[in-house]
Amino acid sequence: MDSLDWKPGISQEEIRNRVLRKVQPGSIILFHNDTPYTAKILPTIIADLKKEGYSFLPISEMIMRENYYMDVTGRQKRKN
Repeated sequence: MDSLDWKPGISQEEIRNRVLRKVQPGSIILFHNDTPYTAKILPTIIADLKKEGYSFLPISEMIMRENYYMDVTGRQKRKN
């Protein structure tokens, strides 16, 4: 899910609220490293998500490679 942290004029609170509202189990959250707020707000977002029971993994551990494909929505689906 795109945090929209790249969007001009978006506030820290808007980024935080968007992520907390849109995240689901298995979500991959997209952040950018050259934005005004990402480095500042990321520790708060991580703490908030951990309080909700989420954990964090490298993407290499999340992508299922064998017998799966990625559909147009970014969801992994088992090949038939």
